[in-house]
Amino acid sequence: MTSPFFPVTYSTLACDALVSRILPHFQIKDITHCKLWHRGLSDVYLVETAVQSFVLRVSHAHWRTKSEIDFELELLVFLQQRDIPVARPLHTLDGQLSIEIAAPEGKRYAALFDFAPGQVPLGDLSHTQGQKLGETIGRLHQVATDFHSQAHRQPLTLDYLLDDSLDAIAPFLQHRPQDREYLIEIISEIKNKLQGMPKDPPFWSVCWGDPHSGNVHFTDDNQVTLFDFDQCGYGWRAFELAKFLHVSARTGMQKKVRNSFLEGYQTVQAVTPKEEDSIQPFSQAAHIWQWSIGLKSAKVHDNCRLDDSYFSQRIQQLKMLSSPEWELF
Repeated sequence: MTSPFFPVTYSTLACDALVSRILPHFQIKDITHCKLWHRGLSDVYLVETAVQSFVLRVSHAHWRTKSEIDFELELLVFLQQRDIPVARPLHTLDGQLSIEIAAPEGKRYAALFDFAPGQVPLGDLSHTQGQKLGETIGRLHQVATDFHSQAHRQPLTLDYLLDDSLDAIAPFLQHRPQDREYLIEIISEIKNKLQGMPKDPPFWSVCWGDPHSGNVHFTDDNQVTLFDFDQCGYGWRAFELAKFLHVSARTGMQKKVRNSFLEGYQTVQAVTPKEEDSIQPFSQAAHIWQWSIGLKSAKVHDNCRLDDSYFSQRIQQLKMLSSPEWELF
């Protein structure tokens, strides 16, 4: 018998239903508002009570498995217990970190977090904030070497960052054979440059995966809280540094602030010359990985922006990251 409901790829869950059916599983009372706050790789809802605010994140069915989500949430609990300032996931009344939702498109998972105090830094990071963020990520990498989970999470290896990303991007470049060949060549060059990077502590740890000023809140006295660990996984700490530099340079952050981030990091962990040499190729890998993630998201939400100018811009940015002036990107 044919289902009475038409198949869907993505649904927006009703706030009233989340309040009545999901939030009672957590020990929060007197909810005054629940509203869809942001649609990204997950749906983010702002939940307000009479005394405090929370963030409810609902995964997309096409994006994360329960095991991957479990890894992330367990990591956040681990980090919070070791005094790394992260937005804490809350346990349900029966001790779980997520709740399964049977959405029309498939299983989705809801997790509730404390609202990070403060706000995204206005006008981007100051020198002091850049240094503070670098120090915090340095501490995160230190303690995360002791994290272990039974949940599976894809490590941030070169095969994953580059080869899997090429598989996602290449079909869109069939009518641009020169760009496709350039992408294949640059991936080969990156892998050659990064051959032999050590996969043991302290060089290999659990990475945040998406370190940038939009994923942190600072209070008025510059106390920092990190959030959005959706892209976390075991990886090279040098890749984490390169990912920050890639995003911050792309958004126009001043070089002196980017330098203050590196200085802050190195007050906690020294970066070796080999790691310094790896930052440029890792920034290229970060660009390619982020490009593939964007494509996967766009296929669900907004194919309209995947025009020739989109791909021309991404290729041009990659070429700039390959040049001697890459830090000006």
